[in-house]
Amino acid sequence: MDLETYIIMVFCWVDDQLRTYTRLRWRGPHPILDDSEVITMTLVGEFLRKDTDTEIFRYFRHHWRHFFPAVARIDRTTFARQAANLMGVTTRLYRDLVASIPLDGHPLWRVDSVPLPVCRYARARGCRRFPGLIAWGRDETAKQPFRGFRGHLCIDDHGLIRAFVLAPTDKSDLAALPELVEAYPGIVIGDRNYWSPDTTEELHRQDVTLWAPYKNIKRDPNPRWSSLLGRARRIIETVLGQLVERFRLKTFRARDQWHLSARMGRKLLSHTIAVWSNLTSGQPPLHLEAIISS
Repeated sequence: MDLETYIIMVFCWVDDQLRTYTRLRWRGPHPILDDSEVITMTLVGEFLRKDTDTEIFRYFRHHWRHFFPAVARIDRTTFARQAANLMGVTTRLYRDLVASIPLDGHPLWRVDSVPLPVCRYARARGCRRFPGLIAWGRDETAKQPFRGFRGHLCIDDHGLIRAFVLAPTDKSDLAALPELVEAYPGIVIGDRNYWSPDTTEELHRQDVTLWAPYKNIKRDPNPRWSSLLGRARRIIETVLGQLVERFRLKTFRARDQWHLSARMGRKLLSHTIAVWSNLTSGQPPLHLEAIISS
């Protein structure tokens, strides 16, 4: 489909969903730019790699004013404030969309985490953002310590993000795992960070079977099995790459928890809508580049 069709598709779905919800506002004047329009602009903007409210606002005001005429009657700060205030609605939209997409049989769940630096090492000691919420950790890709969060996610066989947990960096993958998979019994595949006989036994009592390669690669008693698990979980590496590169998950523009939650929520929803669009059209779910054909 072309970009115009994609914008219409996203708007129609958002608008239809919002009509099923109870009243979003109980006091105050109705906004000039409708809530469904603001949510659509942020979701499509995130898909188009536009990471800031300013970028999204200017792009739609310049190129798509014929779709959203009211955008010419508000300023950037009003748009940004309204988008942040819709954080709860965006989160509900994400949960409702995920719940509406049926599972194929008994999927293999994949789990992993991604470091989300708020402050790099050089400036970490003077960082005052998110007091009490962030912690010291190490980014193995960048090979340096940082202060920030770690995003833990669980996906299904299609690459659809079924659960996401944002935690301080000092919360290990194993510590976040029970919360991450509590709603998804079955087989869960992780990397070597998830190897733990105690956790495996604990999760088994919750009808969750944890498969993870042995912790130490040099002492691995079954390297062939570990190699099979590695191939089975490659799909989550693709999802993480999309979140970091296309949706810029590691770029922190927010300075408080409210705006951080708003930004994270719309990135997850934008990715989920893109995967859902491919599923309904018969395309490979994670082939996001093919959604906009021209």
